Amino acid sequence: MKLNKIWFFAAALFVAFSFSTFAQEEMTKEEWQNQMTKLNAQKESLQKETSALKTDVTGLNTNLSTIQSYDNCIDDLYGMVGAKKSDVDNYSKAVNELEGKIRRKEGPKADRVKDLEALKGNKISALPDFFNKVYNVLPGLLDAWVEAPTEASYTVVKGDCLWRIAKKKEFYGNGFAWPKIYQANRDQIKNPDLIYPKQTFKIPNLTEEEKSKYEKLKLNYKPAPATPAAPPTTK
Repeated sequence: MKLNKIWFFAAALFVAFSFSTFAQEEMTKEEWQNQMTKLNAQKESLQKETSALKTDVTGLNTNLSTIQSYDNCIDDLYGMVGAKKSDVDNYSKAVNELEGKIRRKEGPKADRVKDLEALKGNKISALPDFFNKVYNVLPGLLDAWVEAPTEASYTVVKGDCLWRIAKKKEFYGNGFAWPKIYQANRDQIKNPDLIYPKQTFKIPNLTEEEKSKYEKLKLNYKPAPATPAAPPTTK
């Protein structure tokens, strides 16, 4: 803006000088001197502004030479928490993975809480890129996560077997998961083929890994072909 002003006054000064050259014959000497005094004052003012601008430019160039590059600033920031770029990259990956597990409710919830505490214990969590997510967003997601009971219970009725219990929709919905019930109730079940009415069993939740394992067994199961009936005998 100041440079535009300087060029404007310079142009005005040139026009004024040109005008004064042609108008001298019609002006009195006193008027001409007054006009020249005025123009000289404007010239002096412009010269001062030009000098001030040069000083400003020199100062800006000096300041620019002392400013660090973006990469150097980032390195210094990471250095404040005793980390390198590779450490920050790994931390970022861990934060994103934990957020995904929490949003998908991959339990147990207590393990995700421990994971978050581990992230908070790292100084990198203080960096602006992570602070809000680690100390506000993720805790909020955990607070909103209502975890299902870790186990249910079931009282055996006549006709039950571990397969049928595991297959119930309110439990696993998959008969192949019956070993989970057996292992959780070994104190009552001596033989998995023999259970009795009025026994009460614990039905623990399946882990994600167990769900995947038993689902694969279910999908890969091929029932044995039915044995053909014997042809009727003749007498």
